Amino acid sequence: MKVTPFLMFEGRAEEAMALYCETVPGSSVLDVTRYGAGEDGPEGTVKLARASIGGQEVMIFNSPVHHAFTFTPSFSFFVDCSSDQEQDRIIDVLSKDGSFLMPTGNYGFSQRFAWLNDRFGVSWQINLP
Repeated sequence: MKVTPFLMFEGRAEEAMALYCETVPGSSVLDVTRYGAGEDGPEGTVKLARASIGGQEVMIFNSPVHHAFTFTPSFSFFVDCSSDQEQDRIIDVLSKDGSFLMPTGNYGFSQRFAWLNDRFGVSWQINLP
């Protein structure tokens, strides 16, 4: 048995996957399947992909159908950073055009922690242990 997080986007899967793989150390695209001629999605765009985000395999889907729902902060990626600089860089990149749920600060359980939704609505908890 294998359990894999599955992120569903509506047309922005490739953009999100590229951002995550460029931003989180140890990340890479594992494989990509694109929509072909006559399929529901725009030809040549990402249909389904797998990426390793900081070592965690994630499936990324581009839905051609508009849904009445999106991401929720009740699911988030929790990232432990190795330095202040790494944490600042990741927060800066992922928060651009997004929003903070908890801005960077000392919250008692962590000396330096931030929780944000990125521009795609995916939630990230960025911690410096």
